Amino acid sequence: MFTKHKNIRTQQVFLSSIQDKNVQLFIKREDEIHPFVSGNKFRKLKYNIAEANHQQKTTLLTFGGAFSNHIAATAVAGKEAGFKTIGIIRGDELGKNIEKTLETNTTLREAHKNGMQFVFISREAYRKKNESLFINELHKDFGDFYLIPEGGTNKLAVKGCEEILTSEDEKFDIICTAVGTGGTIAGLVNSAKNHQKIIGFPALKGDFLSEEIKKYTKRNNNWSLQTDYHFGGYGKFSEELIAFINQFKEETGIPLDPIYTGKMMFGLADLIQKNTFKEQSTILAIHTGGLQGITGINQKLKKKHQQLIHY
Repeated sequence: MFTKHKNIRTQQVFLSSIQDKNVQLFIKREDEIHPFVSGNKFRKLKYNIAEANHQQKTTLLTFGGAFSNHIAATAVAGKEAGFKTIGIIRGDELGKNIEKTLETNTTLREAHKNGMQFVFISREAYRKKNESLFINELHKDFGDFYLIPEGGTNKLAVKGCEEILTSEDEKFDIICTAVGTGGTIAGLVNSAKNHQKIIGFPALKGDFLSEEIKKYTKRNNNWSLQTDYHFGGYGKFSEELIAFINQFKEETGIPLDPIYTGKMMFGLADLIQKNTFKEQSTILAIHTGGLQGITGINQKLKKKHQQLIHY
């Protein structure tokens, strides 16, 4: 699984809201790589799992929230590659009634189904996840594991994301991606051609992302962040965004998630409407996956009697 995948198709996107604009918009369907290890999760895990094999580790340990795509992807990928997996999950309250948690949380249920062992910790403790003392305590508890950081971003993850763009993508002027921990955009920045500009659409609030991205790339003149489309921050979205996602699915047949790709495409469509790009620009958006979490989000929306996400 982690050495080969089928060719990734690129679809042209026709939206009624931008049909009178003289630009061409395409989307690269990285979401179709795998049902659970899709998009940038496949890219980030590819070389990390190869390195874990090289180091003869038998266990992968990582971190994430209750609805983390990365947690589900690591569990599935780990099982397929023959590893035991451990997830350090933010929110100790989730562990008080694990049966109820798994019943109501499709992300953790999928990870559990694929053999992941959970450790639920407080939000205060979770903030120490990058500290060496905290990691040493985990080694005392769980032995010799291969550590994958929250969101999967490290140098090997960036190496994997550098493979998203191929020679066929050299024709595009602008490459767009959603941004979480910064690994995906760093890979795109590193592999882009000199004539290409990379635009990131952060799903989080805050100015720290630029510094994170700079850790993994030496290029600083070919990328920028559009910070106006986070909809309140990570995990937050609005009825307007859900309506856009459903309209996008109806017009293009392409599903989006409200945490990452939905925000990116909303922002991109808005920028095109505002004539931000030169006429005849060719734009490629990267579909980074994340669709597995929609089931859980729809459960929340249903309880609030709000419109559900079509996918």
